[in-house]
Amino acid sequence: MPIPDHPQRYATVNELHARPFPAIEVPATAVYVAIKEPSHAQNRDRARDRAHLLALLDRHGSAHPQPGATHFQGPIGRAELKWESHTEFVTYTAFTRGVSARPFDPAEAEVMPEDWLAEAPGRRLTSILIRVEPMPASEDELLRRVDGWFVPESLAVARVVDGAAVIAGDFRIDPAGHMRFAVFVAPGTGSRRVGRIVQRLCEIETYRAMSMLGLMRARELGTRLNALDPQLSALVSGLDNAEPAPETALHNLLTISAELESLAVQFSFRFGATAAYEAIVGQRIEVLREERVAGRQTFGEFMMRRYDPAMRTVKSAESRLEAMAERAERAAELLRTRVDVERSAQNQKLLESMDRRADLQLRLQRTVEGLSVVAISYYAVSLVSYLAAPLAKAAGWSKEGLTAALVLPVVLLVWLMVRRIRNHLH
Repeated sequence: MPIPDHPQRYATVNELHARPFPAIEVPATAVYVAIKEPSHAQNRDRARDRAHLLALLDRHGSAHPQPGATHFQGPIGRAELKWESHTEFVTYTAFTRGVSARPFDPAEAEVMPEDWLAEAPGRRLTSILIRVEPMPASEDELLRRVDGWFVPESLAVARVVDGAAVIAGDFRIDPAGHMRFAVFVAPGTGSRRVGRIVQRLCEIETYRAMSMLGLMRARELGTRLNALDPQLSALVSGLDNAEPAPETALHNLLTISAELESLAVQFSFRFGATAAYEAIVGQRIEVLREERVAGRQTFGEFMMRRYDPAMRTVKSAESRLEAMAERAERAAELLRTRVDVERSAQNQKLLESMDRRADLQLRLQRTVEGLSVVAISYYAVSLVSYLAAPLAKAAGWSKEGLTAALVLPVVLLVWLMVRRIRNHLH
């Protein structure tokens, strides 16, 4: 069409098909490993992940993925490898035709060499052995197998995808370090559907493990909140006490608030990721459309009993952190109000003191004005007596009489002049 495409048009469409499901022929074995950095870093070093993948492919002379690819599928010897790079972890899944004579033989995991795994840029988050075989002839035979393979206390068994298969697992790590699942496939089930079921099992365990990291962080946060909670409670309960001073209490409260904000920054990503992973686990179990087998617990029931309480603990820790931050903020507002009120009272007292000083100053000024009238009058009388002395001598007045006659008029004139000047200034 004569219209240019948006630069991201093909990228957004191709993302829908970025991770196709594998096609698995029964019987088969799947070996799955998820690797994650042990730190709290949110993003992986994708260059190191790619180099680690290429090291495995080069051992088998396999083709390399495209530069910048986040997924790859290709052969490594007898197995078919599927590699996926996610935000926080990278996964390797190897599918091999046939099953071992010994169920869940640790030798099946040798498709991923030990020395190659030792050089992985991260630590093993989870590893799974999945045994895919045809459905037994009877349900009793199926239950006999799963009871012999798994721990009965935590065993979960369910018929999934409208009876296409029965899945079983106990979510325990065996002595070889792997988690184990069994998939019994009904006759006539297509290889793509089997691949989707196996992929769902891997995703359920991976996202369960990732979300449980939030529980570990929630426990760490709980320890730190337990240390801050008494301090915050003591400050809040002492808001109406004279000691400590409001400024000191406000400083201590701001210190607690700053630490709470720091904790929120440190834990917000993990708690947000945990909520997302929990939603994925629930969605992956839901799409399996489980049906009960011989009264055994389903995967959904297992998660409800063992997994959901852990997720509620994470949510509780997150809510507690938010509540403490809000409580500290409200207490800070109250303390700031108290400080403002006390400062207003201090300012009021200061104004009253200034009023008293002004009144004293006014009184002193009036006293000085009286003294200045006397001083000015004294010098004025002297000057006028000198000027009027010849006239007084001609009139026969003595100097003393002239001075006495000038005192009252001069004092009155000086007083009137000073009063006029003061009234003019005010």
